[in-house]
Order: sequence, then C-alpha cells, then structure tokens
Amino acid sequence: MKVTEHLQQAQGRTLVSFEILPPLKGKGINALWEHLDPLMEYHPSFINVTYHRSETMFKRTAAGTFDKVEVRKRPGTVGICAALQNRYKVDAVAHLICGGFSKQETEDALIDLHFLGIDNVLVLRGDAPKNEAVFEPEPGGNAYAIDLLHQVQRMNDGIYLEEDLKNAVKTDFCIGVAGYPEKHFESPNMRTDLAWLKAKVDAGACYVTTQMFFDNQKYFDFVKACREAGIDVPIIPGLKPLTTRKQLSIIPRTFHVDIPEDLASAVLAAKSDADVERIGTEWLLQQSKDLKAAGVPVLHYYTLGKPRVIADVCKEIA
Repeated sequence: MKVTEHLQQAQGRTLVSFEILPPLKGKGINALWEHLDPLMEYHPSFINVTYHRSETMFKRTAAGTFDKVEVRKRPGTVGICAALQNRYKVDAVAHLICGGFSKQETEDALIDLHFLGIDNVLVLRGDAPKNEAVFEPEPGGNAYAIDLLHQVQRMNDGIYLEEDLKNAVKTDFCIGVAGYPEKHFESPNMRTDLAWLKAKVDAGACYVTTQMFFDNQKYFDFVKACREAGIDVPIIPGLKPLTTRKQLSIIPRTFHVDIPEDLASAVLAAKSDADVERIGTEWLLQQSKDLKAAGVPVLHYYTLGKPRVIADVCKEIA
C-alpha cells in the first residue's frame, strides 16, 4: 500500500512510522529484528529504510603503496525492504539517493523494488562523501533529487533508459521527498529552498518528510510557508530523540539544525547519561503530543539505534 493510501484511510488520525539503517556489512539480519521487534506493537504504517553510498578507503599493498578502494558499509536496502514486508506485513519505503549510483544502477534497483511489490520510495540527493567537501554526482548518475524523481516518474510512465523498449511495464511508485524546516544548508535562503521543493511536488512528489527538528514551531512555520508557496501535499514531521550530551554538537554540525536553549541547558546540567536520556525522551514525548494534538498526518521517528526510547514515547501517545 502506498504512503498516501495510508494517509487517506487514516481519516485524520495521526499515524506512526519509523526509519531504520541497514545493518553494517557483516552483521546478520537478526540485528535488525532485535531493533524492530520492540517497536512493532505500536503498529507503524510504514518503515523507511535508508540507502547508503560507498565510501573511499585506502588499503596498503604488499609493496607498501596504497590502493583506493570503494567500500559500501551498509548494503541491502532493497533486500531489507522485502524482508520487512515479509516478516511484519508492514509497508516499506526504500530510500534512493543520487550520490554513488549511476542511472542504470538506480533503474535496476527500481525494477527489483517493483518486482518485490514495494510501492514507496523516498528520493534524495544524498550527502558528499566524508572525505569530500562538495557533492559531485556519479558519472552517468543523477545530480539532484529532482533528476532522480524524474527518473522514477518516467518509469511510472513506462519509459526506461532504453527508450525503445516496446510495451514496457509501468511502475506505480508513490514518491516522497525531503523538506527542511530550518532550510537545507546549501540553499541561499528559505524562499529558494521552498521553490525547489515546489518544483519536486510539481514533478510528481506525493508527500514530504521533514528533516528532524526539536522546536515544533519551526515545523508549523514550515508547513504554513509551504502552503503559501502552493505546496499542498502531506508534510510528515521527522522526529529524533536526543540521548547523549555529545549530540548537542554532533546534531547541529551533521544535520544543520538548532537545539533549543531549554533542551541544551537541561542536557548540560544533567548529572549522568541516564539523566540525559530521560530529558531527551521527555522532550520527544512532549513534541509528539503537541504535534498529534495539532493533527499532523504521521509521527515519523528516526530510530537510529534507540528503539527503546522510541518505544517509550509511542507507548505514551498510543
């Protein structure tokens, strides 16, 4: 079932969804089940599975020189989506990214997803590799999320990279895109960022999932600005627990979002790691209650290794 169909059937009720990372290479699927099993009693409508580009490493050779090697540390997004749907009977949303993938590789992934009955994709440009300051598209790949969106939409229209294919099967993917309540860090201003988002919606995006935020007012302001810009698709808030003191610097640096002063002050005054986690859990719970009261379509939780915290919050808002 498509994400949009879940929203239509909810008839105004706020749904819950989760986002997970594929296990690191070498880890078994049980690592994923141990992460998700405690969360499934809260009946997520769908589960997002992130996609990851390869990373460059240098390995020493027997001659003492170094060879550049491409390593993908978290493979398996397509397979995990299929496994989720088989084990939990829950819809999966496969992330697709531009970085590190050619258009042909993307088309192959989309064909596999279609064969497996996975109806939903979230298209993203992706970040630059850790050792590079600026994003560069893969040779023969998509440069921007809207280019990737166009590729998915063309397959929905039965148009593949080999355009001379006769009677090609049309896919029917529900396409999601990302939104940034605090502006994408590469956008010169919010107005420009909204114009790019509007272009994605006009090109066929069915819904928006936001970057994490810790101040609900920023989400509400973002939704208002989107509506004023003519963006009329559902806008799903993305939520993440703050559970360690280090995240006060890691999250703003990595995700380019602000930590509210009240939350930061409470975390800095905490006497133990357990106190920090409790503070972060309480903040996330209050965010969730306020958003649910405002009638948001979905509470989308970035679980990222903290399923117990998410489970505690879901229990309180169920």
